[in-house]
Amino acid sequence: QISSGLGEAPPLNIIVLPVLFEGVVKAVIELASFNPFSAIHQIFLDQLTESIGVVLNMIGANMRTEQLLQQSQTLTQELQTQSKELTVQQEELKRSNAALEKQALELEEKAKQLEEKNASIEVKNREVELARASLEEKAEQLSLISKYKSEFLANMSHELRTPLNSLLILAKLLADNKDANLSEKQVEYAKTIYASGGDLLTLINEILDLSKVEAGKMQIEPRDIALGDLRDYFERTFRPVAEQKGLEFEIELREGLPSHIRTDPQRLQQVLKNLLSNAFKFTEHGTVRLLMEAASDRSHLESDVLHRAHAVLGFSVTDTGIGIPRNKQKIIFEAFQQADGTTSRKYGGTGLGLSISREITRLLGGEIEVKSEPGEGSTFTLYLPDTYFGSEPEVEDHAARARTRAAAEQLAQGEEAWPKPAAGFLTEVAPPPAEEVAQRPIEDDREHLREGDRVLLIIEDDLKFARILVGMAREKGFKAVVATRGDTGLALANELQPAAITLDIQLPVVDGWSILDRLKRNPRTRHIPVHVISIVEKTRKGAAMGAFAYLEKPVSKEALEGAFTHISSFVNKKVKKLLLIEDDPAQQQGISDLLRGEDVEVTSVATSQKAFEKLEAETFDTVVLDLMLADEDGERFLEDFKNQPRFQDVPVVVYTGKELSKKEEARLKRYAESVILKSGTSSPEKLLSDTALFLHRIDEKLPAKAKEVLRGQREQGENVSGKKVLIVDDDVRNIFALTSVLESYGLDVLYAENGRDGIAVLDRHPDVDVVLMDVMMPEMDGYETMRAIRRDPAHKALPIIAITAKALKDDREKCIQAGASDYLPKPVEADKLLELIRLWAR
Repeated sequence: QISSGLGEAPPLNIIVLPVLFEGVVKAVIELASFNPFSAIHQIFLDQLTESIGVVLNMIGANMRTEQLLQQSQTLTQELQTQSKELTVQQEELKRSNAALEKQALELEEKAKQLEEKNASIEVKNREVELARASLEEKAEQLSLISKYKSEFLANMSHELRTPLNSLLILAKLLADNKDANLSEKQVEYAKTIYASGGDLLTLINEILDLSKVEAGKMQIEPRDIALGDLRDYFERTFRPVAEQKGLEFEIELREGLPSHIRTDPQRLQQVLKNLLSNAFKFTEHGTVRLLMEAASDRSHLESDVLHRAHAVLGFSVTDTGIGIPRNKQKIIFEAFQQADGTTSRKYGGTGLGLSISREITRLLGGEIEVKSEPGEGSTFTLYLPDTYFGSEPEVEDHAARARTRAAAEQLAQGEEAWPKPAAGFLTEVAPPPAEEVAQRPIEDDREHLREGDRVLLIIEDDLKFARILVGMAREKGFKAVVATRGDTGLALANELQPAAITLDIQLPVVDGWSILDRLKRNPRTRHIPVHVISIVEKTRKGAAMGAFAYLEKPVSKEALEGAFTHISSFVNKKVKKLLLIEDDPAQQQGISDLLRGEDVEVTSVATSQKAFEKLEAETFDTVVLDLMLADEDGERFLEDFKNQPRFQDVPVVVYTGKELSKKEEARLKRYAESVILKSGTSSPEKLLSDTALFLHRIDEKLPAKAKEVLRGQREQGENVSGKKVLIVDDDVRNIFALTSVLESYGLDVLYAENGRDGIAVLDRHPDVDVVLMDVMMPEMDGYETMRAIRRDPAHKALPIIAITAKALKDDREKCIQAGASDYLPKPVEADKLLELIRLWAR
């Protein structure tokens, strides 16, 4: 078959053919290995071999074809599968494309909308920018308006107060009718004029007060206040008003109230006082009631502060007066608005009280609501948080105290914080010039003083030492005010009436001895304990003049703390204790009756032994000693007593009937603060005056008999007749009014109508005792005039009392820095003016 043509043979199985040809090949190879074959056989073999090769090639081709067919089938299946998948993917792609096209359309639409919004926002941004620029411009305009308003009020205050000053002074002179040449009717007219002037002054003050609130310059000074004290205050204030009008007056404190709240007592009293005053004014019959209670329901309150507060208190003032119509209950809180605003209204008033009360209430974190019906009365309720939420200056005080403590401790440990002679001592450096001191004030508490505060006045020109004293004062519960000049210290003492004073001796302008003398001659200040702390060596002079105690610089930190403890304990004493050593029973009784009072307890003994026993058992503030005792000579007792360190600062008044030589008197004065002879014509007055000085008694608390005894002596000491006063004022009405008052008290009055003329008058009359300087004058104002006067060394210590009507917050400081010794606002009260002249014209 092979030879006859393999191509016609049926195809062999692809697996069988290789096996068959394998045997044929073997056979051919074996046949070729036999040589006996002929050439024909060789040809046949060659042909056979060639045929086998062809077959083998065909077999290989068939095998490759079969593989290719298998691969083709596999590929075809894969392609079919992929084709199906591709078809599915194409369908999905079509769907995706459709979705994408839809999204693209939506995005395009959104892009258009966004573009429109961006354009709108850009327009709005331009509008906002324009609005912001407009607001800034308006804010500047408001600031300018506020400035103009403040200036207007200040100037208007001056313009109103200047004629009012003359009106009040002259009306008071007429009403006093010293010459008794006016009829009762004329005196009544004068009193009416004076009262009307007072009403006008109240209106001016209320306008300035409202302006202060609106400008944000009214400061809130929070501290704890007992609700019981608040009740007592309003009981004392309004009980006489109720009795005068025949009205019932009730004050009730409901259960559940705290004993104290933390707020500004002065502002709270101002608001409630206004509400109660209105209640009494608009009530003819019935009752006025003040109710204090805890507010249980806050849902109707608008203030966020009240909703956040731990507790809310309600102060309700209810009356049975005329009531307020509903349509007027909102406008009454607006400035100059009243329920009855007609010209024929029955009840007077400015219409500012409720407006000011509302603004103060907001500052305190509260609100006021009103409920009223015409003819049935009204109820005004003030809601306040139990604790004030605003920023309190005490936070700053704590930091200041910490700094001061650290400085003092550093100094006590010997570190070079300030110049000192030895470690642990505080000392005094050379005082800077007065002008420099005035420009470097110390941060103290003068802007935060409120009624009831214990104030310590520190008169000290060593700024570093003064700062330490401020810190220690605060630690002892005082509020501290610092004066770095003698004259400003004297003025502040007279104005503030501090609980105690620390005094340096070497001071600019007016020295400490002059200040101590003037303080103890002035009835308003003679009771104030003055603790001298100075580098000047301690002598009997300070004690004899009425100094409370004396410390020499350099002083240790421990001694300084002891001094402040001594001051604090003395100030806290309600009743002072006096030891009387007198062996005569009648004298003992008479002296005790003269000296004792509600503020002084007198203990009497007859012998020196009993005296020492009492001194060992109790603490006494002053000793009155007779020299002729039954068991011992009084002079020996005095020497033994004063040589004990614990008794060195206890004042001793020797009150004796023994005749003394000058030598004996001088020897006694080495130990005693005062020596009085019983045989003197005014010895009881002198004894009462000196013990009152050393016990720091307040004149108002003296018994009636003691006041009567001292009256003549006080009047003699307050006599200013013959003193020379220069008035510098451009308003002839003021010159006339002031001259009329001063000349009625025997004063010699000079005047000048401008600053330059005032300086010229001083040059011609160097013996002027006091200058009254108006601040607002044309050309050369009061500030410039005072500075010019102070540049003359001859007038460095000349007392100058600045008189101004501006009544602004910093006005006093401006006057003091310009050279004023003291400050008096218009309208000038005659009594206050004379008091200052007595203080300064020494």
